Amino acid sequence: MPKKTRAIKVTDEKKAWNRKSKPTEYKVESIPMNKTILIVCEGQTEKLYFDAFPVLGVRVDAVNLQGQTKLKLVETTEMIQSEEKRDEVWCVFDMDVNRGEKEFSDYDNAIVKAESLGFKVAYSNDAFELWFYLHFEYTDAEHLRTFYYEALGKKFGLNYVDEGKAYAFCREIYSILNELDGSSQAEAIERAKRLFENKKDVAYHKQNPVTKVFELVEELNRNLRK
Repeated sequence: MPKKTRAIKVTDEKKAWNRKSKPTEYKVESIPMNKTILIVCEGQTEKLYFDAFPVLGVRVDAVNLQGQTKLKLVETTEMIQSEEKRDEVWCVFDMDVNRGEKEFSDYDNAIVKAESLGFKVAYSNDAFELWFYLHFEYTDAEHLRTFYYEALGKKFGLNYVDEGKAYAFCREIYSILNELDGSSQAEAIERAKRLFENKKDVAYHKQNPVTKVFELVEELNRNLRK
């Protein structure tokens, strides 16, 4: 009697999950890079804030050069730009009134130097945090940065010096300002414009309070993901 053969199981090749899929008919469209922007800052807060803007079609390279004088920051920016040319260059720094005459000279000369090189300057007097403060309130009184630290600490419900300048918080500050009740970037822009119009005809170090960060924010906003 011939030996029975074992039944051969139909292969799983015809099962749906094993069939070879056909090439998709959809094409992934690449987003053209319309512009490159270099933003050179003097602190972690500024760098992480600008990094968070959800831009599309624009490459933003934000660099932290903390610890340098304003003039040295501009000179280093020139070197960075010479190594890889970007379409637009911004220098972001502020002025610490407590440092006196030497700081005033460095601040003024850095702005003049940057603009002579074709760079744009988002300067603040006395502190970058003035820009954050303007999201909530207008002020045209001269304040030291400690005023803004205390006021922002109350708005955010934390110790601004210890926690507000920490990496984790700085990374979220853009979103926090967009979501927190009573905060408005649109209002901050209008308030900053008003301050600048009132102070633009005096020496840079005497423009207190002023922040030109609004100009850089407007530029980034023109390229936001819709």
